[in-house]
Amino acid sequence: MKNPQKFVAFLRGVNVNETSMKMAELCEVFLKSGCEEVMSVLATGNIIFKSDLDKNILKEKLERSLSDHFQYEAFLFLKNAEEVNGISVKNPFEKDLDFHVYIFINVKDFEIELLQNFNETENTEGEDAKIIDENFYWKVKKGLTLDSNFGKILGKKLFKDSLTSRNINTIEKIIAKF
Repeated sequence: MKNPQKFVAFLRGVNVNETSMKMAELCEVFLKSGCEEVMSVLATGNIIFKSDLDKNILKEKLERSLSDHFQYEAFLFLKNAEEVNGISVKNPFEKDLDFHVYIFINVKDFEIELLQNFNETENTEGEDAKIIDENFYWKVKKGLTLDSNFGKILGKKLFKDSLTSRNINTIEKIIAKF
């Protein structure tokens, strides 16, 4: 590789419903696609790797390889190491043991629609959402993620095709592996 850059691939829909993948097999697909220093973080489709390909070309190549190998319509989001670090550093919410903070990695400008939907729902006590540098952050009381009004609308197909979410703790685990 000439000038490899470190990336994180955030796969959508891994190990939910009928899409079951072993992380070692997933890493193997990345290696066969020309990526180097490939490793997974947790079993939710977070893959750290290096590549010298253009980000857009890389995304298309990996989605095609994953779709062919696992026989499903793969969709992933790529962030470079600087972008992933920025997600953690710019988290607008202070650590609170009673709340989860989620980051939504989404298609361009979809964070605006997420915030509109959040603002149109009745929110639970302490629940909040903010956009920082095109990243959507959501703070929700532990135990209410799926039961809050905003949590319920996240199951809409419109949302599933446009985003993936991670707990901020997952982002910090990924950064620790850099």
